[in-house]
Amino acid sequence: RIIEKANLQGFENFLISLNYLGHMIENYFSDGKKWNVKIGYIKENDPLGTAGALSLISQKLESPFLVTNCDIVSDFHYGDLLDFHSHQNAQATMAVRIHEWENPYGVVRTEGLDIIDFQEKPVVRSHINAGVYVLEPAVLNYIKKNENLDMPNLFQRLKEKNLKTIVYPIHEPWLDIGRPEDYFKAR
Repeated sequence: RIIEKANLQGFENFLISLNYLGHMIENYFSDGKKWNVKIGYIKENDPLGTAGALSLISQKLESPFLVTNCDIVSDFHYGDLLDFHSHQNAQATMAVRIHEWENPYGVVRTEGLDIIDFQEKPVVRSHINAGVYVLEPAVLNYIKKNENLDMPNLFQRLKEKNLKTIVYPIHEPWLDIGRPEDYFKAR
């Protein structure tokens, strides 16, 4: 679905990071001709994390590139994210989504034994990582070869180097299908 969606939006070249059962994925997608795209593979001997896998890219990249986790389903437009990233002159952009969680209980805030405040079933809103990113090629210089590194850690590293890291809020439907109950919900 991700490859088909991205291809409909004009993307033609893909790299798929492989580890566990990677041969099955490579056998299924092959070189991508079936989908009218070009597919190459990054083969991890050990799991390296989303950012760590990027250390194994062998070709020289010359323009911003998109990275996506494969366990998400969303309707947002990848090209809009890429354009936003470029217009903001960022080194790294993370798609985020508002997540709401309602506490099922009344919350009592105290100071010692005194009640300071009371909220009945408050709703907490926060930005969550949507699992889609745009990176400048120079970002790869901040990842050591074969380093185990997840994307949030890479963003933190870039921030510590005073590089511009930003968020791109998405409002379209989005679902992480990495857990069985969410996968069945998506189906």
